[in-house]
Amino acid sequence: MFPVTMVIEATDGTARATTATTARGTYQTPCFMPVGTRGAIKYLSATDYEALGAQIVLGNTYHLMLRPGVEVVEQLGGLGAFAGWGGLTLTDSGGFQVFSLDPTVDDDGVTFRSVYDGSSHRFTPESAVDVQERLGADIQMVLDVCPALPSPDEVVRLALERTSHWAERARRVHRRSDQSLFGIVQGGLDIGLRARSAEHCASLDFDGYGIGGLSVGETRAEMLPALAAALESLPVDRPRYLMGVGDPASLIEAVGLGVDQFDCVLQTRLGRHGTALTSTGRFQVRAARNRVDDSPLDAECSCDVCARHSRGYLRHLLTVNEPTAARLVSLHNVSWTLQLMARMREAIAAGTFGALRQEVLEVWG
Repeated sequence: MFPVTMVIEATDGTARATTATTARGTYQTPCFMPVGTRGAIKYLSATDYEALGAQIVLGNTYHLMLRPGVEVVEQLGGLGAFAGWGGLTLTDSGGFQVFSLDPTVDDDGVTFRSVYDGSSHRFTPESAVDVQERLGADIQMVLDVCPALPSPDEVVRLALERTSHWAERARRVHRRSDQSLFGIVQGGLDIGLRARSAEHCASLDFDGYGIGGLSVGETRAEMLPALAAALESLPVDRPRYLMGVGDPASLIEAVGLGVDQFDCVLQTRLGRHGTALTSTGRFQVRAARNRVDDSPLDAECSCDVCARHSRGYLRHLLTVNEPTAARLVSLHNVSWTLQLMARMREAIAAGTFGALRQEVLEVWG
């Protein structure tokens, strides 16, 4: 394994701005990582990622294993080369599919059906490591069990026990010295279970730590105490990654607690349906009032979409079902989120994070 070393450059309370170093390059935090489920962020290209300033792009192990197959990605140079992306890459373990596809889970692993052809597939902690090593991402995640919330206590406890045991197994078999392996903290909304999971995960000395099983049905007010309990038990010299969270209010609250990196499909999912993230909140581009509006999606946004296109033009594209609309609004949403992360970093360095948090929560809270 390659421990992700961190230089903490500034703090403001528990919020921190860092530079993290992997075997193949560095990234600055707070960091938002767009999701390229099947090897591409929907409607975007690797050229777009570079222009937007993305640092890490995610790939989905489950989907890439099924299509095109791990052997194809491996033979074509690994996920980054396969996608033509020169930045860093991270692959999830397939654990979220345990949550979303209702597979059969036992103490040894998980069995699920392909969404493409219905064929049966088996994941164990060891095979998840092997597949991700072959996919060649810079960071891979251990296989975990992600229960929905709310769930009965016994379901959350069993998910935690399996996640902890599987983490030990993954840690033993990981071989690539040029690839980092992150553990995952579970425990639902139970503060005691979150702390226990984080302590166990930290004892295994992973290269970084994901906090999973949040933003899966609970409110933000319920999420934050569980997140804080996990963070208190994780080492300060390794990255903390809140998995699957990307709404602006949760991003800034989590950074305030000490989280370093995030991923989410929200930005492109909203973009595909004509909803833009803006400094005044969610903006419905398709609304009739925008028909002859010549202003940009967000006058405070520096993205190329806002510099070039009007609300009226983008509304036109949406109403005639022009696919370019989904691309342009998605580009804006990813750029807007990356700009928000940069503002957080600047505010931490300036000691003004509290004021920025208040500003964001007044709109998004």
